[in-house]
Amino acid sequence: MNVELLIDSGLRACRNPAAAPAAEPYGSARAQVLSQAGFDAAEREIRQWPGYRATPLRRLPALARQLGVAAVLYKDEGARFALKSFKALGGAYAVYRLLEQAIMAHNGGQPVSVADVLAGRWRDVARQITVTCATDGNHGRSVAWGAQMFGCRCVIYIHATVSEGRRAAIARYGAEVVRVPGNYDDSVRHADSQAKANGWTVVSDTTYAGYRDIPIDVMHGYGVMSREVIADLGDTPPTHVFVQAGVGAFAASVAAAFWLAWGNRRPRLVVVEPIEADCHLRSAQAGAPVAVTGALDTIMAGLACGEVSPAAWEIVSGAARAFVALDDRYALDAVRLFANPQGGDPVIVSGETGAVGLAALLAAREHEALRTLLEIDAASRILLLGSEGDTDPDIYKSITGRSAAEVLA
Repeated sequence: MNVELLIDSGLRACRNPAAAPAAEPYGSARAQVLSQAGFDAAEREIRQWPGYRATPLRRLPALARQLGVAAVLYKDEGARFALKSFKALGGAYAVYRLLEQAIMAHNGGQPVSVADVLAGRWRDVARQITVTCATDGNHGRSVAWGAQMFGCRCVIYIHATVSEGRRAAIARYGAEVVRVPGNYDDSVRHADSQAKANGWTVVSDTTYAGYRDIPIDVMHGYGVMSREVIADLGDTPPTHVFVQAGVGAFAASVAAAFWLAWGNRRPRLVVVEPIEADCHLRSAQAGAPVAVTGALDTIMAGLACGEVSPAAWEIVSGAARAFVALDDRYALDAVRLFANPQGGDPVIVSGETGAVGLAALLAAREHEALRTLLEIDAASRILLLGSEGDTDPDIYKSITGRSAAEVLA
């Protein structure tokens, strides 16, 4: 049954009426989108990149006591390569896959090693490729970083409300950064039109008509993060995982990786998004993708997306147990709580997008009806996915009153 819970104008939630039963196998249809082999290939390549190391899975026992649950775990992506975000895994991996395919076409189909690409052996092929995308910030940074690492040219489009700090962070990796009018979805369409006009290749994490394979590479790249969680937890999965949704690529990757690893013991997937850009919640209620229009103005910049990715929705629509949409105050409170923990928990630097899982938990602490809808009780073991650190240091300082270095001191 589709149960909607409207707490107030800034918080809404619903159970997923199409949620797959726990015993349902992952199945061949879902494997056409995200597969064990795809995750294996991404993990094999990314582990060879310079600077790769697994990010920490932090235990937060004091927070668990405050929230009345058995355990809270936080996967801290703030130290992922130099990009401070899980996004480093996806866009850059898709750039590598694109270049790998171009080199194989150039080289009679012979296998390509990531070591040879990184060493510049194929720089003449790489220089002929221009990659592009639209971004709220972190994905574009990953694509730009990947292009720089592998030797491609890069043009990134950002929309009107992307911060100057995020623009500068992308440009730091040698990309040409172009600001265009409108919201994120407008910039996606603009990047696609410019790519077609100039013979460039879009490296996006969202699929659309005629464009599917590269976003699937992006999602397989994201799966490295989930594989690290699985390695940490082994045969003891959490009962819940709270995952943020922009276009849904991250949520789909997490859902698929955990479903493949843990089967009918997989955690309940709770999808969290800004109430100003709640396309997943609305799509779940409608039983089909629904677009949210307007400015999509939220401090959770990485989630300010009004349209679900169709390929991601093929996974999320059945994997999610519930959807939560909340306004900025919950996310801001979560960022501040991570920066000022109580009871001896570690200090965590989490950006406003990285903190939305905790934001939803804080809302559930305030509202018993939401806690009930999410099936949270004293035995719950909850995984939060800290998707970013202080990816915009100025915004982070405006929220907490301190820089990340000061918070960690």
